[in-house]
Amino acid sequence: MTHSKTHASVWERLSKVSWRRILPGVGVIGLVILARALGLLESIELKALDAFLRLRPAEHQDPRILIVGIDETDIQQTGTYPIPDAQLADLIETLSEYNPRAIGMDIYRDLPVDPGGATLATILATAPHVIGVEKITANSLIPPPPSLPPERTGFVDFPLDQDGFVRRTFLGALPSLEAQDPDRFRFSLALKLAEAHLAAEGMPLENGWRNPENMRFGPAELFQVRPNSGGYIGVESGAVQMLINPRSGKRPFAVVSMTDVLSGQVDADLMRDRTILIGITSLSVKDIVNSAAINADNPGLVTGVEMHAHITSQILSAALDDRPLLRVWGDGWEYAWIVFWGGLGMLLVYYVPRPSWYVLAVAVIGLGLVILSLGLLWWGGWWVPVVPLLIGFVINGCLLPGFYFYDQTLRSRIDERQRVIEETYDAIHNGPLQMLALLLREKDTLEPTVGTRLENLNRELRQVYERLLQESRPQGELLQIGDQFISLDMPLHQALYKVYDETLKRDFPGFGSIQFQVVEFEPLQAEGLSVDEKRSLCRFLEEAICNVGKHALEVKQLTVMCLATKTENLIRVEDDGKAEVAALKEPNTFSEQKSKGRGTQQARILARRLRGTFRRSSDQTGTACELRWPLSGANSGEAG
Repeated sequence: MTHSKTHASVWERLSKVSWRRILPGVGVIGLVILARALGLLESIELKALDAFLRLRPAEHQDPRILIVGIDETDIQQTGTYPIPDAQLADLIETLSEYNPRAIGMDIYRDLPVDPGGATLATILATAPHVIGVEKITANSLIPPPPSLPPERTGFVDFPLDQDGFVRRTFLGALPSLEAQDPDRFRFSLALKLAEAHLAAEGMPLENGWRNPENMRFGPAELFQVRPNSGGYIGVESGAVQMLINPRSGKRPFAVVSMTDVLSGQVDADLMRDRTILIGITSLSVKDIVNSAAINADNPGLVTGVEMHAHITSQILSAALDDRPLLRVWGDGWEYAWIVFWGGLGMLLVYYVPRPSWYVLAVAVIGLGLVILSLGLLWWGGWWVPVVPLLIGFVINGCLLPGFYFYDQTLRSRIDERQRVIEETYDAIHNGPLQMLALLLREKDTLEPTVGTRLENLNRELRQVYERLLQESRPQGELLQIGDQFISLDMPLHQALYKVYDETLKRDFPGFGSIQFQVVEFEPLQAEGLSVDEKRSLCRFLEEAICNVGKHALEVKQLTVMCLATKTENLIRVEDDGKAEVAALKEPNTFSEQKSKGRGTQQARILARRLRGTFRRSSDQTGTACELRWPLSGANSGEAG
């Protein structure tokens, strides 16, 4: 019963979700998908793939692969480089005595390196298990050894990603047009070695089951790289390519030196029935490729012969051990995966009961997503889009709830303000307005001017409600003066001028006698002022001008200044009128009344908020009211 109620409660909350709250989350998901489709996330996704492959638990050494490395010691003992053909011939003959399944010579020999050129040429021509190499890239074309039959030649080119790292391998390709026999389809060294090894297992190279364009050895179908495979966006996918799933661990293969083999110091079991790769492992020769997915002694650098060993081992292990090959989902499934988790991040605001738990919930689920992605890659070979997944989920799950709660709090405050406004107006309506209505019924017995003023007062009091409601709305960057609305988005001095202009149109007795107006409105420094502070400044000016119309007598000159000096902003209203008769009889009464009035209290509060000063002075020569507040910076030009 409890579970049912909870489930119903969640769905009840979800049913009340408005599009205004959903659209930001949908927009985030859309932006993430757009960024991925444009390739903006490709580099991060490739680096994440490298990190995931590098973090895998160490695998045992592949017992089928042996690397015979020509290291710096071998070169020093030989006394020359390149290694002479005579020594390579001795090395191949020695290895052949142990009946290896295949020997791949990852050393270019398009030209002989005497002594021993003829001997090596004879061995390459007659040994059926030896495979040589060539390079088929147009800008660095290197032909195979002349004596080597085409069927025992493999190319060693790699497709490079934009960052220069190797994450894919060629399985087969047509060479450059400048190569010999350019119409003959070539196979890579790793594929030729795997083919020779698996032939003894009764697994010939065949077309794929799922896709006839794929290559297959027994149950292992080698998945091709497409232009948008995994995190790749529009990658060059010419020829037949495959993602590299290197063997993890510091020592994935047995490695011996050329000198150790020739001197008989290598255990025969390491060479018997193996696939052997001969290559340069000395860093001084720089036969290296960049790979961040392999735990090498030199981070990011892997010798070429070791990379070919990884690819060969990958194919053999998939066919013989059911070790997963790297594969990807279709584009539709990948983007559906991103949308699903981005949408789940949006729903956290309805499932997590406390805002303080959001960061914890996002962290736990985000960590779970990383672990899930690792598991799919390590044990299933699936490369899923984890980076865009996390971006969409974290933003929707962590930042958007903050936006939602801010929106909820803002609406709650607006509702509260409207409630206060309505209660205040009800009090005015049930008290002063009722009394005013009685007086208006008797206006015929009053002087004409008094009746007119009562009607104006009645209209103004009833406008207060609509004005306050308008200004309490979220789009309340509007200020109502009389029947006009003034936008607070305009420069502050322009808004103040409109307040001045509209206020003087009101029917107050003090305005009728004004003969001269000294008006100065210059740009103020409004940088950093909120909408509420701008509204309060406009209300301050309205109040000051209204006081002239209500309380000053025989005003001849009105001075209104709004400007910025070198150090402060200034708003000043000054008149030369006399105080009301009651104030003249009791000089202190008017000043004291003003000091206790609502307008004066609001002006002092505003001055404290702006870290400025408010001053009102009144005597027989007139009244002055001014507000000053310091500039926030050295520049006095208005901003905002």
